[in-house]
Amino acid sequence: MKARMNYAEKAPELIRQVGALNAAVETCGLERSLLHLIKLRASQINGCSYCVDMHSHEARVDGETEQRLYLVAAWRESPLFTERERAAFAWVEAVTRVADGGMPDALYRATLEHFTEADLVKLTVAVGIINIWNRLSVAFHALHPVRGTEA
Repeated sequence: MKARMNYAEKAPELIRQVGALNAAVETCGLERSLLHLIKLRASQINGCSYCVDMHSHEARVDGETEQRLYLVAAWRESPLFTERERAAFAWVEAVTRVADGGMPDALYRATLEHFTEADLVKLTVAVGIINIWNRLSVAFHALHPVRGTEA
């Protein structure tokens, strides 16, 4: 695959604004480890190899285990995730695939068992921003680096 363009060069002010929202999400108060996991899950759903590579790498650097990263795609079947993380994964999937079924009331109520209303807004914005990055990277064929076996 060949990159189509460097989208940041073509619309730098707009991408700076996307970056500013991303920075706000990074400091919104949600756990950094949770943000890594939700970015990874949304990126898997969206088929964004650039973002899957980046977020799995960043998560490892921040101390996430290889096993948990491998199992994000199969989180329902793995005992390695907390109930809060499971609630976040379910929310990520529903928000990312909102056109497939909307946002069921039962999911909303279940997610509020693990997140305050304010944190649920933060989580939803976090899902939205990674979906923006995924769409940019997939649309314009952003290429991830080839990595060795380093963490």
